[in-house]
Amino acid sequence: MLLSLLSAFALSQAFRTVTAMLAPSLQADFGLSGQELGAFAGLFGLSFGVAQLLMGIGLDVYGLRRTVLAAFALAVLGSVLSALAPSYGWLMAGQLLIGMGCSPVFIASTVFIARHFPADRFAQFSGLGMSVGGLGLIFTGTPLAWVVQHWGWRIGFWVLAALSLLSWLLIWRTVHEPPLPAGASAAPREGWGQSFLRLGALLKLPHTWGILALGMSGYAAFLSLRGLWLGPFLIGRYGFSLVESGNVALVLSLIALVVPAVSGRLDPGVGRRRAWVSGLSLTMAALFALLAFLHGHLAAVAVIVLMGLLSGYSVLQYTDVRASYPNEVTGRALSLFTAAMFLGVALMQWFTGVVAAWATGLGWEPYRAVLLAIAAWLGTASLAFRFLPASPLLSESAAKARAS
Repeated sequence: MLLSLLSAFALSQAFRTVTAMLAPSLQADFGLSGQELGAFAGLFGLSFGVAQLLMGIGLDVYGLRRTVLAAFALAVLGSVLSALAPSYGWLMAGQLLIGMGCSPVFIASTVFIARHFPADRFAQFSGLGMSVGGLGLIFTGTPLAWVVQHWGWRIGFWVLAALSLLSWLLIWRTVHEPPLPAGASAAPREGWGQSFLRLGALLKLPHTWGILALGMSGYAAFLSLRGLWLGPFLIGRYGFSLVESGNVALVLSLIALVVPAVSGRLDPGVGRRRAWVSGLSLTMAALFALLAFLHGHLAAVAVIVLMGLLSGYSVLQYTDVRASYPNEVTGRALSLFTAAMFLGVALMQWFTGVVAAWATGLGWEPYRAVLLAIAAWLGTASLAFRFLPASPLLSESAAKARAS
């Protein structure tokens, strides 16, 4: 069941990074500006993040199977609509459906792990799940670049539509809710109003804000590079071909197969986890600033690869969320965190599009402005995470760990 859910997550990874390889073709066909391209890429994260709040409740109210099947059908429809899109408006409509359709697939996998595996192995299995999901990133590297170069960007969406339909059928065939124990009766279904109130209650906790600040920034920073600006940056600054930039994306995708699982196994524990997350996110911010000023293409690719190696710290963020809230609200906390991640992706990709258009209008290189904007955003969020209050549960867990 977990592998079936992860097949949809892998396709979600492909959809959210597809713009990096399609950007030059979309700009040529529809005459898109940098701001319009940023809005297109960001719409996935915006629709994903907004829908995520509903999907997190849906998982608790209706179960994993029904929620994922109902939503992921929209991803199939959206990819077909994107492949047929006659204009930028229709392309945006397809992106909206895809983002909504993909919104429950990762949190469904995460909640499945939280429910069916021991708490002390959550980081390990979450990292393993993210590694399996990284298979979707491989498609949006060299394979998609080759497809687009030979047959056009529409074929890329047709292939994604076919793979999404296969994943939907796999989930329909294999995923089922666990049976109730003998003699047990189903718990009364919680209403939507009550669910929203319980979700909103998390925002009253002081430690939620530091978690959300970095949640809206860390993954958004790396995905803005990998999913939007990587192709235009390598092609525009260094003269790479589409396939050559796809090769760099493929290297990042291969790294993504390994790094999350390794990061999960290297989890330093509750006492040092937040310091690791804060330090790694500040290091990523510094690398974005460095990349903004590099002129040699080999040095730039080396920094991008190093970013890929460090990006697995997002697994530790999920583990921090898991440990920061009581078990009864774990699903909602993970859902809120995931929603923040993708709302952050939407905001950052839209914002970097605005920055690129602004820099171009002033006659500056847009990529330097974009990378410096990302560095400043991520650095500020990292400091907020470091200095805002942490959950009292973390202190209790650390004390128990030292005592044992």
